[in-house]
Amino acid sequence: MGTSARTLYERGRAASNAQRYAEARKLLARAAAEAATAAAAQATDAGPDLQARITGTTAYVLAQTGEPARAEELCREALTQDGVSAETQAILAGQLGVLLTRAGRLDEADEMLSRAIDGLTGDARANCLLNRSLVHMQRREFDACTADLAQAVTLYEASGDMTAAAEARHNLGYTALLRGDLVEALELMTASRPIIAADSPISAAMSDLDRAEVLRDAGLVDEAEHLLESVAATFGSARMRQARAEAEYHLARSLLRHDPARAERVARAATRRFRALGAQSWAARSDAIRLDAGLDGGSPPPAIEFTRTAGELRAAGFPSEATAVALSAALSDTSGTTPLPRIPAHAPTPLRLRATEARAARAGAHRKHAEARRHAAAGLDLLSEWQRSFGALDLQASLTMHGTKLVFHGLSAAAASADAGILFDWSERARHLSQQVAPVRPPHDPQLAADLAELRMLRTELTGQEWTAHPQVRALRDRVRDRQWSATGAGDTRPRVTVSELRDTIGADTAVLSYVFTGSSLSVVVTTATDSVIVELDFVTVQQASAGLRADLDVSASIRSGPMAHVVARALGERMLRLDDALLTPLRALIGERRLVLTVPGILAGIPWGMLPSMAGRPFTLATSASRWMQERETPRTLKTAGFAAGPRVARAVEEVRAAASAWTNAAVLTGDDARVDAVTTLAGNVDVLHVAAHGRHAVDNPLFAGFELIDGTLFGYDVDLISPAPDTVVLSACELGLSSVRWGEEALGMTRVWLHAGTRSVIAAPAVVPDDIASELLSAVHSGLSRGSSPAVALAEASAMTGHHTPFQCHGSGS
Repeated sequence: MGTSARTLYERGRAASNAQRYAEARKLLARAAAEAATAAAAQATDAGPDLQARITGTTAYVLAQTGEPARAEELCREALTQDGVSAETQAILAGQLGVLLTRAGRLDEADEMLSRAIDGLTGDARANCLLNRSLVHMQRREFDACTADLAQAVTLYEASGDMTAAAEARHNLGYTALLRGDLVEALELMTASRPIIAADSPISAAMSDLDRAEVLRDAGLVDEAEHLLESVAATFGSARMRQARAEAEYHLARSLLRHDPARAERVARAATRRFRALGAQSWAARSDAIRLDAGLDGGSPPPAIEFTRTAGELRAAGFPSEATAVALSAALSDTSGTTPLPRIPAHAPTPLRLRATEARAARAGAHRKHAEARRHAAAGLDLLSEWQRSFGALDLQASLTMHGTKLVFHGLSAAAASADAGILFDWSERARHLSQQVAPVRPPHDPQLAADLAELRMLRTELTGQEWTAHPQVRALRDRVRDRQWSATGAGDTRPRVTVSELRDTIGADTAVLSYVFTGSSLSVVVTTATDSVIVELDFVTVQQASAGLRADLDVSASIRSGPMAHVVARALGERMLRLDDALLTPLRALIGERRLVLTVPGILAGIPWGMLPSMAGRPFTLATSASRWMQERETPRTLKTAGFAAGPRVARAVEEVRAAASAWTNAAVLTGDDARVDAVTTLAGNVDVLHVAAHGRHAVDNPLFAGFELIDGTLFGYDVDLISPAPDTVVLSACELGLSSVRWGEEALGMTRVWLHAGTRSVIAAPAVVPDDIASELLSAVHSGLSRGSSPAVALAEASAMTGHHTPFQCHGSGS
């Protein structure tokens, strides 16, 4: 006896739910044939209801595998069949509603899904509520979306379907993402993912697709793009063409921020896929990315393409994205006659930021510099307001992605004013954007501690490339980051200072140098107690002199004897002289012999300022911002206690820390097996000065995973961010830990910044390798100064003069 139509249908539906679509298609085709045979024989178990349900499930499978038009046709045919029950009609209406949602026909989708919800109960009703929430989501009707999802969660939990409940909670996270609450979004998605991922690899990929959007909007584009490429491959292997195209669309959106040429290629591919599938609204969304990529790449498409795409998006129910295309159209119009669209107050924050960016660009192009600054400032204020709820360093720094163009528009307009006060204010805005949030210490988290311990073990076992690609490392890194995002956050309302307030405070012996890069030019505002002056610098010369600088520094540190030593030293000396001539010589008459406070943009982050001839014997500090430097110097510095730690495999580490510790009374020294991560972090919370001599590792993709090697593994930046209270002054005698990764134009983020974010006032570190013997001698002399009461910047300058060692070591933060 053959298998019944109903049994085949149930098997086909199970295969479809498990995303085994090829298998499902075969089973459902057999079910349909058996049902037709049974109906012809007037069998009682294969009536119109079963046939309609087979058709509806077949339509779903066809839609998932790239035949949405045929899927819709089947659903509509089934709905008109005679003898179909009200419940089955409601199920078919729900399935049709899903197809219409994917096609972007939101009004029709809402009608069908509401009809389904009215006719169903239990999990079937919950499924339709979940699907209708997607319609509300696309319309940015967040309250209605949240209400549908909350009902769905209640129904799923009542029936014991925890996987479906997790999917609904995940979608609540996606709703939070669209509202701009990245922390809540990640919390909900992270909590839901293990349950969803256990269902199937496809379910895991669906979850990761949305997680990648959170990471992208947070500015962590490298992580987002790696995830999206993996997700697209998973969907491609499963022949899920719509889902693969959606992953490519999101990949193009991420690439748009930093690689418009590739973004354009990926967006074109996604558009072709969507059009082949009949998903015209998705094709229009991909076209919008392609148009922006052409605009950002310097080849703006014809105006008619912007107009057509905006119209398609508006008709499909994507008003925010249509408005974004209209903004791009206005920016592409060099005549400036295309009007800028109005942006409603409830529009998503990224769209409102883009609107201020467009207004600033339009004003700047017409040389209305005051207006350009006003629009750019409004945008940055909006971004600052968004940032205030985030305390995690990587999140607050990465969010500056959304303000990069605004910063450069404002800086360019400020430079055009030729007013030192205005340019200083914009220099501080650029620095302050990611400096305004202070950390809040979370309670001890055993799981976080366990994850960091496991990462330490893997970091010891794996090489650099293996560490980056290892799936367990990626999973642990994601978990650590996610916990930090949700555990920290508090606004810090310290204001920016004005140039006149700075002049009234700094004293006759100090000058503040605020270096400003506009994207095409370099200048510096020199502020002393009596005046503020703008000096234009030769950016081309700085670029040329900086090319290959890191390599020269490393070679110079490694070749100190033999026939090549003199040649290498001379070449480096000539390079330092060229940089000095470009960056400091034009200021010589203004700064005299004063000690210096420098604020620098990302393009100058790798300059070894202490090795420039004009800096010899001169105390200086690299401040995160002049405002923070001025505010922190109001608190008297008293350094009474010191702690030291020596990591493994550093030839003179123990000798260095013991020699440096001799400058202090009762200094704590951790060496050998005593220099463990927990011991060093405990020590850091109990001393005024912490000195670590260890091998360092800089992490370009996320400097919070940089750190220094101790006997039981790496002490990561995430460990540092949990120390409370942080030591006043930190000395890092470790190669690489003075390095910074430049993120989004102005932001330089490295291990020094991690300590400053944790609350440390001053960090002495080097952006390049320093030979062990030189570091040991120089830093021992630094501690002699610190223990006598000298400030970190003064102690470093005095030590350099006393030992004759002009090294890359420099003082960061509030060192003077």
